[in-house]
Amino acid sequence: MGNSTGTAVARATVEELREFAAGAGFDTVGGGDDAAELGGGWAALHFADQPAGGAEALARRTGAPVITVAYLDSDVGFVEGATFAGGHWKGLLNRDTAQGYGIPLDRFPVQPALEGALDWAAAAGLTADPAGVRAALTGSEAFAEDLADRLLTALGLDLA
Repeated sequence: MGNSTGTAVARATVEELREFAAGAGFDTVGGGDDAAELGGGWAALHFADQPAGGAEALARRTGAPVITVAYLDSDVGFVEGATFAGGHWKGLLNRDTAQGYGIPLDRFPVQPALEGALDWAAAAGLTADPAGVRAALTGSEAFAEDLADRLLTALGLDLA
């Protein structure tokens, strides 16, 4: 299918997120530009590969809500959100492109993803924009990373 990489976002410092991700089985990219501090005490880490259940494992390690997006050639984004309390949701970015890859859209229904994302944001203490979250989950862009940024911003994260 092509290259898969991704991003994990959690309420942690970059150093903590690297440590927690390694302990949760993520294959991180490494190097100085693999991670960034985000606003509000959040950090993002790029990974080369994510284990099954990676978002949930990372939430258990951080003790805080986590969101991961695994990319398929920058065309499609597979989103997973998890909370320390056990909440879990998944979504799909660039649905039209995903359908072209033969990815079954019925495995990623929009309404449960929207509800899960809004619950995730509330658990994270963030103020989400429901219309913005829906637009990211149903929108189309040349690069799935652009939709991921729109989703994270709509969930209330400060990416600046």
